[in-house]
Amino acid sequence: MVQASWAPTWDDELHLDAARTTTRSKQLNAVVRPHLRAASYQLSSQCLEQGRFREITKRIDEAKRKMGRVMQIAAFSLAEVTYAVGGDIGFQVQESAKQARFRVQTKQENVSGVMLPQFESITAEGSNDFGLTGLGKGGQQVQRCRETYSRAVETLVELASLQTAFVILDEVIKVVNRRVNAIEHVIIPRTENTIKYINSELDELDREEFYRLKKVSNKKQRDTAAADAEMKAKREAAEKAEIANSQSTDTTAAADLLGEQEDQDIIF
Repeated sequence: MVQASWAPTWDDELHLDAARTTTRSKQLNAVVRPHLRAASYQLSSQCLEQGRFREITKRIDEAKRKMGRVMQIAAFSLAEVTYAVGGDIGFQVQESAKQARFRVQTKQENVSGVMLPQFESITAEGSNDFGLTGLGKGGQQVQRCRETYSRAVETLVELASLQTAFVILDEVIKVVNRRVNAIEHVIIPRTENTIKYINSELDELDREEFYRLKKVSNKKQRDTAAADAEMKAKREAAEKAEIANSQSTDTTAAADLLGEQEDQDIIF
């Protein structure tokens, strides 16, 4: 007997197809994952930057409103000084100023990888160069005007910091929007088309492989059936030949037995 070799069944084909599908999914995920990760990072950065952008916009609005009130108070304060002193004291103030008592310190804030400058006002401690200004008359109005303008300068520094961050974030958000749009409308559709093409090619290869395996299986079955039929025919022929030989032997033996016996004459 010729033993038939293994041939894939439908269950085997289903298991093989499932394994190929799993491998294909892993490969496609490996291809798509970097683009999705980049898109996710860009979107998260955009969300953080837009949240910070809205916060800065709100603070700019508040700072501008505050600046309007402070400058109004400062203008009235300067008018009081002019009225109390009896003239413009600008030249006297410029002559009295020896060193800057109001300084601006710069630092940076990291927002999603974007460095935003921040300005912080610092008042230097030490002698007051304007202590004797308005000593004759109007000294109280002069000190009140100085404090009012100090608050105005602090508000201006805060507003400058917010507007600088606003401009930088606006440019960064525009760049991020362009990148996100490129990922969403160019890279992802192109990747999806590539995936569809790869899937169609792999499906075609799977169909060709399945057809080839099916043809091989059918050929093996036909070869096995032909070999079995040939062996069966040979076995039947051998059995018939053996039966014919045994019958011929029996006939020959019977003829010999009849030939060996001698007829005796019987006399009555």
